[in-house]
Amino acid sequence: MKAATAEKLNTPQVRQFSVFLQNKVGALLELVRLLDESNIVVLAISIADSSESAISRIIVSDPDRAAEIFRERDIAHSETDLLVVEMKQGPGDLSGVLAALLMAEVNIHYSYPLLVRPRARAVLAMHVDDIECASSVLIGEGFKVLNQGDLSR
Repeated sequence: MKAATAEKLNTPQVRQFSVFLQNKVGALLELVRLLDESNIVVLAISIADSSESAISRIIVSDPDRAAEIFRERDIAHSETDLLVVEMKQGPGDLSGVLAALLMAEVNIHYSYPLLVRPRARAVLAMHVDDIECASSVLIGEGFKVLNQGDLSR
């Protein structure tokens, strides 16, 4: 329901997939090759592993097609909307992003950088507890919040 609300209000957002993988050699490569076969580019990746399994968080160039592939192949996954912010000054802007989110009392659950750099700028993906508020405050502070279209070009 939260995603529909963000969509309705035109809040910039990017879809992330959390894909369940067996913790075995080559499992991540199999996933990436499967996406490569459909010309889907992995734009960002973060791995959380345990002794027997791993969760691969990924942002891809074509989330609709990726979701279709995961369903067709019975690949366990979930989808989450993320906030993706561009940092003009690179890592030097991180404190400004964090200060803006603190001011708005928005919690960050996790974050990771993107592998691509649209417009040759650093980009950070964040899972926050209130995408609408976080987007609004970051835009108000002069940051560019990206949407899926900005990344999938």
